[in-house]
Amino acid sequence: MIESGTNIAQDTVKKIFSRFDNLTGQYRKTIEDHLQKNPSIDDSKISSMFEMIGSFRDIAEQLTLHPFRLVQTEAELVKKHTQLIGGTAKRVAGKMSDPVVVPERGDHRFSDDDWSDNVVFDYIKQAYLLNSNAIMELVDSLEDTNSHSHDQFMFYSRQIINALSPSNTVLTNPEVLKKTVSTGGVNLINGFKQFVEDYKKNPGLLNVSMTDFSAFSVGQNVATTEGKVVFQNELMQLIQYAPTTETVNKTPLLVIPPWINKYYILDLKEKNSLIKWLVDQGNTVFVVSWVNPGPALRETGFEDYMKKGALAALDAIEQATGEKESNVIGYCVGGTLLASTLAWLTAKRKKRIKSATYLTTLIDFSDPGGIGVFINENAISSIERRLEKVGYYDGRAMAFSFNLLRENDLFWSFFINNYLKGEKPAPFDLLYWNSDGTNLPAKMHGYYLRNMYLENNLIKPGGIELDGVKIDISKIKTPVYFLSTIQDHIAKWKTTYNGALLHSGNVKFVLSGSGHIAGVVNPPNKEKYGHWTNDEMPAEAGKWLEGAENHKGSWWPNWKEWSTQYAGAQVDPRIPGDRELEVIEDAPGSYVKMRIAEVIKQ
Repeated sequence: MIESGTNIAQDTVKKIFSRFDNLTGQYRKTIEDHLQKNPSIDDSKISSMFEMIGSFRDIAEQLTLHPFRLVQTEAELVKKHTQLIGGTAKRVAGKMSDPVVVPERGDHRFSDDDWSDNVVFDYIKQAYLLNSNAIMELVDSLEDTNSHSHDQFMFYSRQIINALSPSNTVLTNPEVLKKTVSTGGVNLINGFKQFVEDYKKNPGLLNVSMTDFSAFSVGQNVATTEGKVVFQNELMQLIQYAPTTETVNKTPLLVIPPWINKYYILDLKEKNSLIKWLVDQGNTVFVVSWVNPGPALRETGFEDYMKKGALAALDAIEQATGEKESNVIGYCVGGTLLASTLAWLTAKRKKRIKSATYLTTLIDFSDPGGIGVFINENAISSIERRLEKVGYYDGRAMAFSFNLLRENDLFWSFFINNYLKGEKPAPFDLLYWNSDGTNLPAKMHGYYLRNMYLENNLIKPGGIELDGVKIDISKIKTPVYFLSTIQDHIAKWKTTYNGALLHSGNVKFVLSGSGHIAGVVNPPNKEKYGHWTNDEMPAEAGKWLEGAENHKGSWWPNWKEWSTQYAGAQVDPRIPGDRELEVIEDAPGSYVKMRIAEVIKQ
């Protein structure tokens, strides 16, 4: 009888959600018809909204079909709230009481003393944490569905929960409330002015200012390593840096940065500049500085980044130094391009790269890290439609999406500081770089999302074709150095390890502490984070780490020791412009100074 009743209830629930799906489908069709008549509207935002609604629909259905799970969570939550009320009553009576729940380590939202010392705000904080923890634990217990993944459930739920944090409103944030009273509300007036300024910079998408932009100037106090632009085409400028040693390594060194942001993350300031350090180790260093593309480059594809980027740079370096082979470093997406270029050169039986270094690089995209919540057929199809309309992917939208992967640190903390407290963000070179984004050409970005992230074609022999050649990563025999970072949420280290295993030549894998940026930009003089090495390459990443040796400090000296065998003999320093290539302009060049708003207006 009970089983029969349960089946009837589940059938009823399924019918209700089926009707909801029909209504949603009708609504979606109405919206799509409207979009066709109004092509200027950014339909990717509407698609994101439907993705979120669909995810919450799946969550509701699972919870409705498993009521005991929900009842158990509710019972436990009521118990904890009863404890909280009792503890609060004790504090009101002047007695001590231990908290029922405390913020997780690293949660800075409730760092002000009043969140603990003031009984009212302590109750608000704990009640919020009890509710949010219960919801997230409940959502975490759910499984994937046909239309949405567990990671999407967690991501969308987290966005709503963190948006509703009491720290994000004036009356329930003690720090903001005190400032509002002390300034007579001037902080809110100043905050509103800053909100309007930020919105004008990014109409339709609120990217909160993270730093004082007026404090930095590219070429003046960031990207200051001395050099010259010696080659350029419509896609990139090639910078050759001035030597600082009496002799240099015979084999030149090319750095290919990602094109989703600007190269000077590797040259923020002298004391932590990887580029400056590479020059000081006796290398003739060349760096690709990608253009910030607008609609005019809509037909630029991934293979153009290989031909007009990596291959063009190698040809220019040969003209500048007389050397046909170079050692090459690829960072993030630049590393993915480096792997593709190496595979293409291998298929063409051309030897242009003596050694390759990958920094936090995905070749196997089976686990795309945090951005996996945005990788699905619906989302990518929506982006492709937007790309077709405007010809490029707006880098500000990408920055916003990446910031939502760490929303409390990279969005809400600045929301509170700028708009509620009315304070100006502090100067910070890293956040200045983070806000200095780049657009992506339509053809390239659509190809990259679908072939790499969605279909994972790069690991398939012949899965990717570039300039008429089907490539195969497993055919690469060039010696390679893989650097990954243990806390990387963009290129997870275990997934990058899978990419390292694909290579057929000598492979050295090194794991750094920290994350995608700090683990890479980690100069030796700071003695931070440490790194792991292991001469063996077992089939599983976990086994590699079990047998790895931990070392203090930066991975940079380890790379130098490895790279020496491919550096060649010592030769006289090469001065930019002293051979076949003439100097075009001083580093950092003009391409890196192009900002998104200026490009779009062109």
